[in-house]
Amino acid sequence: MKFLFSYLFCFISFFCFSQQTEEFRLVKQYYNQHRSMLGQEFKKKFDAETDHFHKASIRSDYLLFMQKMDSIENVALTAVLLKTKNLEDLARLKIIKTNTKLDASVTPNVVADKAADYPGGMNELRKEVSDLFYLGGVHSEIKTIRTNVAFIVEKDGSITNVEAQGENFTFNRQAEIALYSVSRKFSPAIINGNPVRYRFRLPLTMKLEE
Repeated sequence: MKFLFSYLFCFISFFCFSQQTEEFRLVKQYYNQHRSMLGQEFKKKFDAETDHFHKASIRSDYLLFMQKMDSIENVALTAVLLKTKNLEDLARLKIIKTNTKLDASVTPNVVADKAADYPGGMNELRKEVSDLFYLGGVHSEIKTIRTNVAFIVEKDGSITNVEAQGENFTFNRQAEIALYSVSRKFSPAIINGNPVRYRFRLPLTMKLEE
């Protein structure tokens, strides 16, 4: 499978940063630790084996275990995604119910002193999103899949309100998980010397190659 990523600025949302995105990182950290421990145990067993046929069998078992671990991790990340979206929806409803104005409106495509940017630039963001993508969670009979991932860069540089809009639901879901899971914060947009909330849209395309 091959990924081609491009980007635009755009979209709108709201919701103050909390611990949701941290939960994605904690889940990934937990499963990465277990992968490391399993890898060490399989390596010990592999190194101690002298028969080439048994070595191949151990390697096959290791790959199978890693595939299962990826699938289990994706279930956990999907649960965190649903929780995050529910909390964002509740915050939105609370603001509407109380007619409370947002602390800061989202800045559209206007001239800013400095636009929000990801460390290393947008190419680095696309690379990280690609690395975080769980291909096993994407199901499609179409060779080319597209989605537009909209999100907000908050004044502290965190990402909130990630929403992928495309025809393939599984691709959308994995795109949202990947965006929420990125390891670093953006540098926030600046207008008149002050950080502001900023609209982003990241178009993603996945080409399935046989």
